[in-house]
Amino acid sequence: MWDDPKALNAFAATLASIAVALLAIGAVVWAARNDAFALREVVVATPLARSSPANLEAAIRSDLSGTFFTLDLDTARAALVRVPWVRNVSLRRQWPGRLEIAVEEHVPYARWGDSGLVNAQGEIFAATHDGELPQFDGPDARVSEVTARHREWSALLAPLDLRLRAIAVSPRGGWRLKAGSEEAALAIELGRDEPDARLARFVAAYGRTVGALARSGTRVGEVDLRYRNGFAARVPGFREKPPKRAL
Repeated sequence: MWDDPKALNAFAATLASIAVALLAIGAVVWAARNDAFALREVVVATPLARSSPANLEAAIRSDLSGTFFTLDLDTARAALVRVPWVRNVSLRRQWPGRLEIAVEEHVPYARWGDSGLVNAQGEIFAATHDGELPQFDGPDARVSEVTARHREWSALLAPLDLRLRAIAVSPRGGWRLKAGSEEAALAIELGRDEPDARLARFVAAYGRTVGALARSGTRVGEVDLRYRNGFAARVPGFREKPPKRAL
């Protein structure tokens, strides 16, 4: 090969190409790590209703590291969604040193158990909220179903002027509702089987049963719909008179 000018020229060209490639790689690595390309501006592009800018800034300062080229967007996204009220974020790099953050916040729909909250998508999240919300209880795996049921049953009870304030589903699948006002609450025992049909029958019969009693001044505190052809009602403070003994 050493006596072949063409082979020597080809070998020299190959070495030159390798050297250029190595120089290019070195330049890219240097540029990627150079402070000149550090992220100098982080902008939250969406208005925040509930998330704390201070908490976002703290997450950015502690967890977002790297330059314009080396920042791991997946790691940055995972750090930001841990901030209270943040459901999702999207990140976009803008040359030369700007990071733009779009935040999707949780919208509170209900309370879950003793301390959790449920968002409009039927997902449990942790945050502090002082406003009035419906109360949900049950196994965590059923939160989406409970949220959907609340929407459906709220619409069904609305014509009766009964606000659905609470839903609980037991581990065995039994449903229990609380509707009405805090001062005049109505507990509704649905049970496990055909809860939609049972509640629909109750709504159809409400005007001539519970509603009629309410119009006459008698308030029903609880109804049990777990009967095939009717339901049982309990009136607060009502005591059945014992039968008279025969003389």
